[in-house]
Amino acid sequence: MGESQMTEGLAQGELSGRVALVTGSARNIGRAIALGLARAGAKVMVSAVSDQVEAERVAQEIRDLGGQAQVHLANVSSPEQVLGLVNACVKSFGRLDILVNNAALRRHAKFEELGWEQWREVIGVILDGSYLCSHAALEHLKRSDMASIINFGGMSAHTGSRERVHVIAAKTGLIGLTRALACDLSEHGVNVNCVVPGLIETERGESAGLGAPEHHAKNKTLSGLKGRTEDVADLVVFLCGPKARYITGQTLHANGGAYFS
Repeated sequence: MGESQMTEGLAQGELSGRVALVTGSARNIGRAIALGLARAGAKVMVSAVSDQVEAERVAQEIRDLGGQAQVHLANVSSPEQVLGLVNACVKSFGRLDILVNNAALRRHAKFEELGWEQWREVIGVILDGSYLCSHAALEHLKRSDMASIINFGGMSAHTGSRERVHVIAAKTGLIGLTRALACDLSEHGVNVNCVVPGLIETERGESAGLGAPEHHAKNKTLSGLKGRTEDVADLVVFLCGPKARYITGQTLHANGGAYFS
């Protein structure tokens, strides 16, 4: 397929004319979401906290598909940097329709060794970051006729896991944030949902030398196979599209049957 054909295909996608901001999109699930949204026709702001090289690589992948993408680095726990990120997105593309709060820290620590700074670091990125990005993006999302916020939970927040008190507390908080925002923002036509991936093959696991998270070992999918990052991305694309406008305030799991909600 030639470049003009690819561009035409993206322009006719279900998200054509839309603009998406995806935090934590330099690698893994975030990267797959950025690419999935681009394939559906959206222009994408790729964001990471510091990995400029990987973020630029994702943006170039989108351009190679015939799509449009820019990169802006930001720490989502910083109000000033979040405002700069949202402003950069709107300056680049003229609007904002989709916000995916994917940025996260996946730390491990025994509770008795978990200090305040470690607690605040994780809560700051996962929970505060989702609040800050949603708050900064709201005025732009309200102008869209098909606005969506997608927060990212974690399966361990539902199954429990050792040495992840800070992560599980933050991810559980996102469920409440999702429900509350869905209520508050419904009058503006903004859908808010929480996607919970589980047992997805990513670089943070064995291939990165970190070992699989505990809940990966004690839970199994029905097929025995781990999911692909694209499996999660497909769900996000659907929730942001025209066929999911009646879905809001929900927590949706993509885990191959490893956990039944």
